[in-house]
Amino acid sequence: MPDFWRSSGFHLLARNASGQLAVTDDFLRAYLLRPEIRPVEESCARERALHGALIESPRRAVAAGEIDALVDGDARDNYRVLLRFRDRLIAAGTLEACYADLFRDAAPIDVPPLFVDQLVHAILRHLLEGCEDALRVRAAELFFREQKATLRDGQVLLADAETVAMHASGERYGGLGRLIVEAQGTLGRVDLDVLGPDNADLYWSRESRFDTVIPIQHGSAALDALCRVIEAWIGHFHGVRVEVGAVRAIDEAHWRWHVGLDAESTAILNALWNGVEVEPGRMRRILALFRLTFGEPEVMRQDLRGAPVVLALSMSEDEVVHMKPQNLLRNLPLAAAI
Repeated sequence: MPDFWRSSGFHLLARNASGQLAVTDDFLRAYLLRPEIRPVEESCARERALHGALIESPRRAVAAGEIDALVDGDARDNYRVLLRFRDRLIAAGTLEACYADLFRDAAPIDVPPLFVDQLVHAILRHLLEGCEDALRVRAAELFFREQKATLRDGQVLLADAETVAMHASGERYGGLGRLIVEAQGTLGRVDLDVLGPDNADLYWSRESRFDTVIPIQHGSAALDALCRVIEAWIGHFHGVRVEVGAVRAIDEAHWRWHVGLDAESTAILNALWNGVEVEPGRMRRILALFRLTFGEPEVMRQDLRGAPVVLALSMSEDEVVHMKPQNLLRNLPLAAAI
């Protein structure tokens, strides 16, 4: 089987008896090797000592005074952010529990978006273990990497936004592509090939370069692959079976609940639900609509049992798709919350 997404940190984790990703010391150590934390030539002796102690024992308690004693202000701030996140991971025990806890209420999230995306990256790598469908793996990138949308000849093409920006600026590396495990070798020339059923296997040789494009217009294989990823994500976190399929339009007669997969979709669907007219230019930002049904209606809220759920994926005004997979944790009409 092809291996992929080593930068996710999945290979540093362990599966527990419940099939979730247990936090390991090696996974925690990987954060200490990030450039924001790893000592540099100018680092003071206290910073070097703290770093060495944490490498030796990554779950070690760190007193506030140890952080305050560091000479460099940026180092103090970086350690506070990292240790707060580390403590969340340790308390949760698994990546899934940590991720779910971040979105359990409306309180502001005190974790950098980079770390949140990395949790999603690793969890999806776990869910896709053994997957031979390259389009499904590429579609899953929408969950943790922004995409630049292009409408061309009736196709809706999605390319990795950071890769497009790097290509445009001439830079070879970006921060998000090096989440935990440092990039091996060079990324080389950026080739943006459009993947389809006939050439999808190109992905396996370039999976960590994030330099392939997928079409997600209605009827495309990649859009169907995205449906399968959404089903797996919901099943893993909620323990329920759902079926997700792409649709061309919303059947208003049966539209009783909706979930936007991004901020723009949420705003547009909320406006339509409330009878507010949405101007055509903004409506064209909706790139895909989905119909979600539950395999066992009894897991739904009693007043909505048997009703389909509308999902939407949209691009922003600047043609960027920023999917929010946490919306599938918080906003589904389930009888019991996770």
